[in-house]
Amino acid sequence: MQERKWQVLSGSQLKLIGAACMLLDHAGELLFPRIRLFRILGRLAYPIFAFMIAEGCRYTRNKLRYFLMVFALGVGCQAVYFLTTGDTKLNILLTFSWSVLLIYALQAADHAEGWKKEVLWSFTFAACFLGVYGLDQIVQFDYGFWGVMTPVFVSFAHLRKWPNWAAVLLLGIGLVLVGTDYVPIQDNALLALPLLLLYSGEPGKHRMKYFFYIFYPVHLAVLQGIAWLVR
Repeated sequence: MQERKWQVLSGSQLKLIGAACMLLDHAGELLFPRIRLFRILGRLAYPIFAFMIAEGCRYTRNKLRYFLMVFALGVGCQAVYFLTTGDTKLNILLTFSWSVLLIYALQAADHAEGWKKEVLWSFTFAACFLGVYGLDQIVQFDYGFWGVMTPVFVSFAHLRKWPNWAAVLLLGIGLVLVGTDYVPIQDNALLALPLLLLYSGEPGKHRMKYFFYIFYPVHLAVLQGIAWLVR
């Protein structure tokens, strides 16, 4: 990616912004439900991390390990979440684990040599697509079916070698589709697009490779503990 002077935010910086927004969102949900600004700013977290999931799939050297890390943490968080709240909605890490599988199938179809392999992987992607759609009718994904697909849209732009603004545009289309299934406040997720246009394509001085995966369960546990104490 050719960096321009105005593309000043690294992947690490975007992850920190996303984490801060996520913290505000969940703090607003669990501790300060009357402060609407927390939930509005919290809408920026999903698009930032959806974009970075696509980046992770783009650059990871070990696809299996990347998927298993996202999936295993998602399962662990889901178990704790269910035991503490009884909610069966699948958490964002499980949403993203399906995104990762779809992106891998898309990458394999794009890189396949020979029409037979291309057809095979295209059918594999189609099967995964239909499988995710069907599963979403049975269990509820966090951010729904289009929440799974949004990182895939970004990855499609990467495979076509389109510039960053095109990837951000496709992300925006995904966010609009997500918003059709969610409450109106979700439209505020579009506020993340200008930040993502500032992405330099660089991981940053401190790569913070596993930051989000550690931050997600830890901050939820801390906030849930505080919520129990103040009830």
